[in-house]
Amino acid sequence: MKKKVAIIDHLGAHGSSHHFYLFGQAKGLIENNVNVNLYTNSSTIDPKINGLGFFQFYNNIFCKKNKFFSAIRYLFGSLFSHFHARLNSCNLFHYHLFGSSILVVFNMILAKLLLAKIVLTIHDVKSFSEKNKSSFYSKIIYLFSDIILTHNQFSKKEIIQNQPFLEKKIEIIPHGNYIPFITIEKDQQLARNKIQIPLEKKVLLFFGMIKTVKGLDILLNAMPEIIKRNNDILLLIAGKPWKDDFSKYEKLIEDLKIKDYCKLDIKFIDHDNVKSYYSASDIVILPYRKIYQSGVLMMSLCYKKPVIVSNLKSFHEIVDDQKTAIFFNSEDSSSLSKAVNDLINNDNLMSEIKKNAYKLMLEKYNWTQLGKLTSDAYNKINYFYKK
Repeated sequence: MKKKVAIIDHLGAHGSSHHFYLFGQAKGLIENNVNVNLYTNSSTIDPKINGLGFFQFYNNIFCKKNKFFSAIRYLFGSLFSHFHARLNSCNLFHYHLFGSSILVVFNMILAKLLLAKIVLTIHDVKSFSEKNKSSFYSKIIYLFSDIILTHNQFSKKEIIQNQPFLEKKIEIIPHGNYIPFITIEKDQQLARNKIQIPLEKKVLLFFGMIKTVKGLDILLNAMPEIIKRNNDILLLIAGKPWKDDFSKYEKLIEDLKIKDYCKLDIKFIDHDNVKSYYSASDIVILPYRKIYQSGVLMMSLCYKKPVIVSNLKSFHEIVDDQKTAIFFNSEDSSSLSKAVNDLINNDNLMSEIKKNAYKLMLEKYNWTQLGKLTSDAYNKINYFYKK
């Protein structure tokens, strides 16, 4: 039986580059002879992928801040999406989860009532691996699932640490690249003019949602030592706080006396402007305390930017020190400042890392290859498995 998959995802282009992941996954599956329908919201623009069924039944789900009305829109969007998918012979329902809630459980029950098989891609493993108030929902979601996809061994181990019975359900499918969906702005001067950065500066970029776990304070504490050796340095911080108070970072900037070396664009960066921030930068810094999979890392490498990252297990599964990235000791500001100072003036090393990393994105993290892995994972569900 030919696989026909409904990717049901209410988030889409809201607040991140997640829609590029959805588009890449759909494209890769289609290239591996899987029929795909994508169900999402009206903020997500149709990617015009040949063979993709594209539906916006979640409409403008995020237009109001009232949680009650958003939940109602979610429920109606799910009902329309699920019934449409089943009436169009989709026999696999694939969900991308960043957390667990009663609304997700509703989708699981709906899928089972419609006799569909359930595939989960777990992005934020923390929500599913820790014992917290949503752990009850997580257990139900896992119980309903037929197969679970994670991005790396680190994430898989985190899940089965508290749910060892899930080990045989889990398959590892890496996060794909963004190359088909981005445009590199080659004129750095033009990019810097757009965001008002002097051309002569050496720019370090911290990009994305600002959370305590992402370690912006570690980077700020590294800045004085970086400035001592590079007084033409500029730290560009671009992103919106998420469950974090940015005033504590502003105070740290004042206390460290590095205000003149920082540019703060503390806001959501519109998708059309993302390329300008990456193109304007020289190095992207990811000083994270913990991460399961980083879209910022993948995006940086796709924009041909050298990265400096914490020596976390999840990062080691993607990039290699001195070859496709530079590592520093996690939560060690002195180690980070040394890593920046060693790289920022080494043009040969920067060039080599950019070249190697972009090649890695093209060869290992292309969506055609990942589509094959995903299709093979689907085959392990009894519904499709042929002995």
